[in-house]
Amino acid sequence: MRAFRSLPFLVLFLLAACEAEPPVPFRLEPVGFDSLPGWTEDRLEEGLAAFRKGCGHLVARAETAKAWGGVCKAAEAINPQDAKAARAFFENRFTPHRVLGDGKAEGLFTGYYEASLRGAWERDARYRVPVYGRPADLVMVDLGRFREEWRGEVIAGRVEAGALKPYVTRAEIEAGALSGQGLEILWVDDPVDLFFLHIQGSGRVEMKDGSVLHLNYAGKNGHDYRSIGRELIARGEISKDNASMPALRTWLAAHPERMQELFSINPSFVFFRQRQGEGPIGSLGAPLTPGRSLAVDRAFLPLGAPVWLDTVEPLNRDQPLRRLVVAQDTGGAIKGAVRGDFFWGYGEEAERKAGSMKTTGTYYLLLPKAE
Repeated sequence: MRAFRSLPFLVLFLLAACEAEPPVPFRLEPVGFDSLPGWTEDRLEEGLAAFRKGCGHLVARAETAKAWGGVCKAAEAINPQDAKAARAFFENRFTPHRVLGDGKAEGLFTGYYEASLRGAWERDARYRVPVYGRPADLVMVDLGRFREEWRGEVIAGRVEAGALKPYVTRAEIEAGALSGQGLEILWVDDPVDLFFLHIQGSGRVEMKDGSVLHLNYAGKNGHDYRSIGRELIARGEISKDNASMPALRTWLAAHPERMQELFSINPSFVFFRQRQGEGPIGSLGAPLTPGRSLAVDRAFLPLGAPVWLDTVEPLNRDQPLRRLVVAQDTGGAIKGAVRGDFFWGYGEEAERKAGSMKTTGTYYLLLPKAE
């Protein structure tokens, strides 16, 4: 560590706060706030509220407490409705940095939402598709606890004869590999809705008895995520320009006999838990804020950091989508230096926007100034 003592604060911060050594070329270019397109037009007090939600988790972790303690304390002292104070907070406390991956500032931005399902506590003729809780034998290993260069990397499996082996795949689970273990939280009526719940990571279930159940991510089987949309494009079943969630739903409705085979292309499987409260919880541990939370690759961006997003609206590509968001979540398909998944919230409009969002754009990471 002696070789790092003379490094500037920014480099020290990135080494401490980023979750892993970037596996591909990654660069940050300091810029002024006047270089952020649309900066003066955003309601920064909304971004401040989202940032504050994650501060408790940042200051509670030893590896991020020093870097974030001062700015979080300052954020808590601001009236969340004071737009002028919110703007001054970000401009005085942070320096924006353009994020580049492989020398390019432009990357892919998609959207996600809180899924909506219909369910029942007991299986019957209509509600026959199980939602599974996390199995007791599922072991999720944080590799960063063993080697510094593996920080942020997690593998999953189960121990057999003293060795960690891959967990069962989606196809094996759907064929009954976990049946009879009492892992079923509830039963839903639509396998397509459940498949998309696995992709979104959280959802609300309108129960047969009139109650509403909230589900949140509890773990996964450790297999890599594979896109069924990309598979259909490769087969020539849908066009690349039409690879949206509505298009996938239309294809699945037209080919029910091929649905299970297509789902099995994706070996990744997600387990859920019931949650309290209204909003889903992201990987940071903080509640997600519709329109202000972003899922990122934490090998490059530190969770909890404010990010200025510059892309376009998914349903109207002529309208810019420029606002302050907070890196509060991750996702199996969110990989790369310039890659984000925008959280739209809950409801039909959120689903339409999330399902249609596949835009290019840039973002700027806001890092605390040295105190």
